[in-house]
Amino acid sequence: MIYETVAAVDLGSNSFRLQVGRVVDDQIYPLDSLKEPVRLASGLTAEKMLDADAQERALNALRRFGERLRGLDAGAVRAVATNTLRVAKNGSSFLPLAEEALGFPIEVIAGREEARLIYLGASHSLPTANHKRLVVDIGGGSTEFIIGKRHDPQLMESLYMGCVSFTMRYFPGGRVDKRRLREAQVAAAKEIELIAHDYQRLGWKEAVGSSGSARAIADILEMNDMNPGGESGITRSGLERLCSMLVKAGSADELDLRGVKGDRMPVLPGGIAIMSAVFEELDIERMTYADGALRLGVLYDLLGRFHHHDMRDATVAHFRRRYQVERDQVERVETAALSALTQLSGGTPDESDLQFLSWACRLHEIGISVAHNAYHKHGAYILTYADMPGFSKKDQARLAMLVLGHRGKLEKLGAVPAVDTMWRLVFCLRLAVSLHRTRDDRALPAWRVTTTDRGFLLELPDEWLAENPWTAAALGEETVVWKQIGRVFVVRPLV
Repeated sequence: MIYETVAAVDLGSNSFRLQVGRVVDDQIYPLDSLKEPVRLASGLTAEKMLDADAQERALNALRRFGERLRGLDAGAVRAVATNTLRVAKNGSSFLPLAEEALGFPIEVIAGREEARLIYLGASHSLPTANHKRLVVDIGGGSTEFIIGKRHDPQLMESLYMGCVSFTMRYFPGGRVDKRRLREAQVAAAKEIELIAHDYQRLGWKEAVGSSGSARAIADILEMNDMNPGGESGITRSGLERLCSMLVKAGSADELDLRGVKGDRMPVLPGGIAIMSAVFEELDIERMTYADGALRLGVLYDLLGRFHHHDMRDATVAHFRRRYQVERDQVERVETAALSALTQLSGGTPDESDLQFLSWACRLHEIGISVAHNAYHKHGAYILTYADMPGFSKKDQARLAMLVLGHRGKLEKLGAVPAVDTMWRLVFCLRLAVSLHRTRDDRALPAWRVTTTDRGFLLELPDEWLAENPWTAAALGEETVVWKQIGRVFVVRPLV
């Protein structure tokens, strides 16, 4: 379904932002935007726990966003959370409260997925060009680096450093001196040094900054004529002058400059320190600014899904090639599994369930590339920890659970609630694998599967079971496995 109005929510480590857009001819035009300086990262304790005050600020902001989003269909809204909720140990308990406050699901995305979406947003807000661009996005808790061409990212990294975390660590109380600034710059430089060689080897023609820190620094340099020759954006010499003035002032609050916005002031020192290290380590002389970043990228990614250009499909196809999955067997299993789900759903399965079951079928054997023994465990591990563009961490966990559960005992899925639809998907995948255990093209007979009060019922012709004793034995083993977790799987003759 294609929507006329779409919305993106960005739960950043510094600010929470909402952007509402109108879709016209495959382009997104801004309708409304909201920003709340939540400073989520400042509520992260030394033990990586999100404190109560930060949680309350976040929930209040999300309730206000939820009011603006009221009435929009769930498919037209995508909310993503970044670094602070990636690292917060109590993030999983906070997330349900946040989703209730917002009224929509929230995805915690990995660093490289954040980088991909940032580049997508930045590239859509810049003039079309055929050259490669480096996009740098200094967030509250992480900084993303992307080299890409047109709308296609080619190299992506996310480093664990941001304007909030660096300001708290190196400029306590907002105090700035030469020693503190140098310590922050060196710390950022050490992180950037790890990726600098690969980025410089690939190269770029234009450096672009996105999001709040880059915008704040560019505004200050431009409005106070600190760039040589009246250049726009951020220049190396202008940035050096700003660092000197910040040290002389002793704090961002004391900077007597135009363009320093109040909500950016508390985290400006950390942003300046990181940006100056970026310029130094990557040998940048000038950086332009892009208005679009994560939120716009989320909107365009959502628009791609409407038009069936879902990045997740491309990622699944890439993994199939990368791990040399046997195509014929995957297609057999997928056909049978989707048929089972359609039957169990009365002919109208949930679209999301169909999608995830299809992906799980295509990926269920990727672990064989590691070792055949316990390959389902290897596959689940890969899906849990690999970078999978387009997938949230929750999406990856769901896929990993399906792949882990497609063979072996089911007790390992004990954390899945008894009423969860995941059990239905697991059953469909296991059934399809059992029916195609011979891994050949022999046709399946007419068969029927239904749900019962305590489990599932499979009906197959008696003569077919007699002719295929290996498959019959596999189905018999399945009845035992389901019985061990208190569920009933019955195989009986098709009448």
